[in-house]
Amino acid sequence: MSDHAVDELAYLPATEALRRFRDRSLSPVELMNAVIARAEAVEPVVNCLAERLYDEALSAAREAEARYAGKGDAPRPLEGLAVATKEEQPIAGRIIAEGSLPFATEIAETTHPVVERVMAAGGIVHARTTTPEFSCAAFTSSKLWGVTRNPWNPDYSPGGSSGGAGAALAAGSTTLATGSDIGGSIRIPASFTGTVGYKPPYGRVPALPPFNLDTYCHDGPMTRTVGDCVLLQNVIAGPHPLDGVALSPKLILPTVPEDVAGLRVALSIGLGDWQIDPEVEANTRAVADALREAGAIVEEVAVDIRRRDVMDTAMIHFGAIFGSWVRGVANDYGDQLNAYTLRFAEETVAAADRRGLLSGLEREAAIQAEIGGLLDRYDVLLCPTAGIPAFLADDDYTSTKVTINDVELEHYLEASLTTVFNVASRCPVLSVPSGRAANGVPTGVQIVGRFYDDATVFRVAAAVERVRPWDYAGVGTPGR
Repeated sequence: MSDHAVDELAYLPATEALRRFRDRSLSPVELMNAVIARAEAVEPVVNCLAERLYDEALSAAREAEARYAGKGDAPRPLEGLAVATKEEQPIAGRIIAEGSLPFATEIAETTHPVVERVMAAGGIVHARTTTPEFSCAAFTSSKLWGVTRNPWNPDYSPGGSSGGAGAALAAGSTTLATGSDIGGSIRIPASFTGTVGYKPPYGRVPALPPFNLDTYCHDGPMTRTVGDCVLLQNVIAGPHPLDGVALSPKLILPTVPEDVAGLRVALSIGLGDWQIDPEVEANTRAVADALREAGAIVEEVAVDIRRRDVMDTAMIHFGAIFGSWVRGVANDYGDQLNAYTLRFAEETVAAADRRGLLSGLEREAAIQAEIGGLLDRYDVLLCPTAGIPAFLADDDYTSTKVTINDVELEHYLEASLTTVFNVASRCPVLSVPSGRAANGVPTGVQIVGRFYDDATVFRVAAAVERVRPWDYAGVGTPGR
């Protein structure tokens, strides 16, 4: 098979691959071989795979091929598809290092509900994707795995913490991927890699204790098309015996969304005082125009959500829960951890100690009220995913300051507009591509729905995709 044919298969949408599996014009083995070949071609530069499970994957692909041939049980919803799962989501019996040197040989005892459901649905985990250490950064690098790079331009990061997942999708190294999101960890990589990333509302997708009880924490799908995102979300959602807060009954998203004629869309470029790069703004406005073309009513609105208020609120929350856990690890292994990990623990725990959890909850309530009031008047909110096209790949931002429009940000995470919707965690949020910047890196927009109104978010995203179709022709093969 030629390199061009391999690349075409590697970027085949999951929904199309399933159709071709069923009509026997494509074999799961052919698709898996193409994905593996593509991954091996780009991996020396992109470095997005923490673990490769190719032998097991090819064996499973042969079993899937037999199912489609009518031998044995009927094909399942993801039968034969390559799925790269985030390494932070454990698989029993496999290493669970979370990008950290001290845990490089740690073996997981439990399989994450998301991975369990992917496997039960016939998805084939051929690889596990890189993260920053403990998933506590918006870029992806670590002492354990090195630097993960953006396939569109290797000088830049694919974002974090699900950066390996976003890079794998953009590079053609997988068909589907899973991610998790505590402050934008699905949506930031989706924006920076030109992919589709979904942060479900809190409780929609089950997680493992104790962090399933953290309202900022979400697991969700990452894909290259909106239809593929629906496919994977419908597999992983629903109640689970390990997660007492997972919502019941299971929500099934429609695979054929309604059009958006008459829907009211609130457009906010900066949510208040967030700085937005002119290229990001132009691409966001282009998406708004696409929705108008599709029949939606788009109105630019004033929103009063301040970036420092959101950051202060999030730091209190992080420090009281996740940051406290990280600090405990840092006390034991400090000299082996990354500088950004130590900074995260120090900053967040100090914020929680200084202000207290009640102060954080009061701030969260005010932010949620602002969003709830806006979405009482509109069906969705449209805003940039991040204020810049991407972070640099080789910087850990412990000393570097991000500057947008000549404004120096106090913390690099203020360049992202995602954490707002971890505070307002019951909002479903999809990041979809909005265009590309001059550096070749994609940009994205967030489509934010009313509390627990998942379907409308996908309805709007599908309309954007129809009017502004996206392709990966600009990726090429990094390193060649």
